[in-house]
Amino acid sequence: MRVRTRTFVAAGVVVALFAIVGGWGVRQFDGELRLPIAGRSCTVQADGTVKLDADQMANAATIAAIGMQRQMPEQAVVVALATAYQESGLRNLTHGDRDSLGLFQQRPSQGWGTPEQIRDQRYAATRFYKALKKVRGWERMEVTDAAQAVQRSAYPTAYQKWADESQVLARALLGEATGAVACTVGRTPVMRGQAAAAELTRGLTLDWGLPDAGAVAELTDVTVPATDVRDGWRYAHWLVSHAPDHGVKRVRFDGLEWSADNGRWAKVSDGRPTEARVLAEVFADRA
Repeated sequence: MRVRTRTFVAAGVVVALFAIVGGWGVRQFDGELRLPIAGRSCTVQADGTVKLDADQMANAATIAAIGMQRQMPEQAVVVALATAYQESGLRNLTHGDRDSLGLFQQRPSQGWGTPEQIRDQRYAATRFYKALKKVRGWERMEVTDAAQAVQRSAYPTAYQKWADESQVLARALLGEATGAVACTVGRTPVMRGQAAAAELTRGLTLDWGLPDAGAVAELTDVTVPATDVRDGWRYAHWLVSHAPDHGVKRVRFDGLEWSADNGRWAKVSDGRPTEARVLAEVFADRA
């Protein structure tokens, strides 16, 4: 099979998307915080264990990536994740108290943006980080106090109960743990081929600030140069977190490989490390 390649240089990671044949899972969503759905669940292990379903995992990965793009410290990501845990169960809700919406239950009437903007996960996370940054001394506050300074909730101490889970997620999603995000999926991919590659590249561009992907819809593989292992695991974990809705079949980095077939990380069978590259394969279009 012949493919065309386009290269993007940013943030020091290589991500290659190759089309291959495989199976995927059907989307399920109910708007409530709950145990992971069989066939669409994720386990995060980084000095602790957190279990999420696919929608929660993808939202958590985007919140963490936006924090890194804005050059916020790890503690800011912990505060953001704990806030989204409490406010929405890490779900992009279409409803809430009065006119509250989205991951952080931000209110259009309180100047957070239009309903359409607030329902954009990246916009919502960006607005949260901007507001947190304006809180004097937030870095020295307890998680719940920093979150409350932004949210002004009727339950000011509620955010603290999510601090431990948020710390686990932040460590994994910020690349401080190896093979820490593992998601299981079903048998029918939501997306395939060029469409999957285009959407995955768009997500990387928006979440991590990669250069504009341009006419990537005509491509089936994308390559981005790398700098260090921590950045590599940030991208690798993001890719696995977004695998269910972006047609990802396989992710490989630093001598390890995650496969949609079993949902686990394992040593690369050919024994050849990918060095400074993250490789992600997407499902091919049906013949």
